[in-house]
Amino acid sequence: MEKFAFVVHPITASDVSRKFPFTKNWSDGFVESLIKFIPPFKVSHVSGIVSPHNESEGWFVGCPLTSRQMVEMPEQYVIKKIIKAGKIAERLGAKILGLGAFTSVVGDAGITIAKNLNIAVTSGNSYTVATALEGTRQAAKMLGLNMERANVVVLGATGSVGAACAQILAREVRYLTLVARSEAKLEKVAGQILRSTGLAVKVTANTKGALKAADIVIAVTSAIDTLIEPEDLKIGAIVCDVARPRNVSRRVVEARDDVLVIEGGVVEIPGDVDFGINFGFPPRTAYACMAETMILALEKRYENFSLGRDLTVKQIETIEKLAAKHGFRLAGFRSFERAVTAAEIESVKEKIRAKIALPKEGIC
Repeated sequence: MEKFAFVVHPITASDVSRKFPFTKNWSDGFVESLIKFIPPFKVSHVSGIVSPHNESEGWFVGCPLTSRQMVEMPEQYVIKKIIKAGKIAERLGAKILGLGAFTSVVGDAGITIAKNLNIAVTSGNSYTVATALEGTRQAAKMLGLNMERANVVVLGATGSVGAACAQILAREVRYLTLVARSEAKLEKVAGQILRSTGLAVKVTANTKGALKAADIVIAVTSAIDTLIEPEDLKIGAIVCDVARPRNVSRRVVEARDDVLVIEGGVVEIPGDVDFGINFGFPPRTAYACMAETMILALEKRYENFSLGRDLTVKQIETIEKLAAKHGFRLAGFRSFERAVTAAEIESVKEKIRAKIALPKEGIC
């Protein structure tokens, strides 16, 4: 039986009530003032993961800090707390540790954490990107959008994740625009893509201009503040936000019923899995980053995998193949910590049809 652990934490203060219902009516500030003193702890036991080739069990280990606290509190304090969570995983018998949500963002993205543990560590970013791209393809198909002919924009294309996404997309689309602050760095990435795929891509530092023309946006920047607002997007746009912190403002999903925002794929886990905790997804489904940790355990690849700011196409392709081997598959979409249903996607599709069909003002 292969063994893994995965670090979870409350995204917001309100999430604490899932584990501790008595905090439901407490203010966010009061909850945060208390949880920072709570040491990491075992949240639940995960059982029933059975692939065609192996079996695995694991544990969710809680790191009691919200996303805001992880960004705003002293970095060393946060990293030490994550390491303590990793030590609990070691004592439970895990051989690999997955870093969930903001625990994979803090500091050097897991490298220091891995150096201070005696087990392997991964952020899950490779499978997150793989399922995000797969989810984008499926979303485009559901909305009737031909990706090959669509105007596809990669926002944050000079980063390791963005560059890897761009390299993969360049094999599949005709019209690809790379966006980042440095046009010199963009030209370098564009040159690599031209040499490896033969596709000549556009590059620009004008984020707003690129967004307004985009049919599909892959957002992967390291910006602290949101970059994509409701007024930036055209009718029918699909946005896949892979970044943490998010690049897409929550206002987009609140104000635009004619665009689709997803954060990546919801993954179906093989076997009759019991997570021991409800994180708001349908049964037997989980985040892609969680799934990557499980996949590596099932494959007995107890090695540091998706760490640091570097991510390669090879890593993404490797984890995709291992996922397929062990029976993991995309099962849906998520957006702002909740599942996106097929009915909601159909509603977006109807809104797009209605708005595109409306006559322009002043034309009889």
